[in-house]
Amino acid sequence: MSVLVDADTRVLVQGITGHQGTVHTRQMQLFGTKVVAGATPGKGGATVEGVPVFDSVERAVRATSANASVIFVPAPFAKDALVEAVDAGIPLAVVVTEHIPFHDMLSMYHYARLRGARIIGPNCPGIAAPGKAKVGIIPNVVFHPGRVGVVSRSGTLTYEIVSGIKEHGLGQSTCIGLGGDPVVGTNFVDALSLFEEDPDTDVVVMVGEIGGTAEEEGADYIRAHFTKPVVAYVAGRSAPPGKRMGHAGAIIARGRGTAASKLAALEGAGAKVASFPYEIPGLVAERLQELTNR
Repeated sequence: MSVLVDADTRVLVQGITGHQGTVHTRQMQLFGTKVVAGATPGKGGATVEGVPVFDSVERAVRATSANASVIFVPAPFAKDALVEAVDAGIPLAVVVTEHIPFHDMLSMYHYARLRGARIIGPNCPGIAAPGKAKVGIIPNVVFHPGRVGVVSRSGTLTYEIVSGIKEHGLGQSTCIGLGGDPVVGTNFVDALSLFEEDPDTDVVVMVGEIGGTAEEEGADYIRAHFTKPVVAYVAGRSAPPGKRMGHAGAIIARGRGTAASKLAALEGAGAKVASFPYEIPGLVAERLQELTNR
């Protein structure tokens, strides 16, 4: 089992005829993902990497039974693309696009929730279940099937940490890149609740960064509801007071969202907190060994 995507996931690529859509369609196929359709208005009837292209998402879903979408549409049109996917009945939309206007994402978030759809992102690397499916842009080579769940706000740190877990002789059940914008469709609490219910995830790695309160909220959930071991890392510990990182969501205000507050919350919830990314694989191995010794 995995979280949100599996071997039956049938992916539609919105914006497949653009450079990024084409490149990552090929990479998703190499990962083993079933990419069944693309959608670009005016390009219906074409093929990209052997994938049929349709003029609309509705036609693509009707023809191929696609049940997940990855959006490579430019920011000004991302809201319309997401609404089109939700209206076509797609339950999972991964929005890779960055620089989406704040109010567009607010509208997208509530519209998707109203229609029973889940958004991953925006400004995210996507989601991957090794050996099953990948929806997004996370590099293929960093993965190995295993029992470690990973959820992260940072794209590049996700790749580094997942690769380290693999090099340590371990593997991942599912990796979820949440995205770094102020409003995202899936947060730490959402992801942790999914991993809690996944019988193939034994340990979860949670990667946060300064700004916002998502990590503190995740810590509250761990303390109250999460029964599996957690290893955590928070980027930005050495940032000057009030400094924001590159992500739009990394805004510190009125003493909240600092690395210190997040670290204290996670440690208070029982998570093992790494000081540096390279420590994470060893801490994961320790938590897995503790489970074996129980």
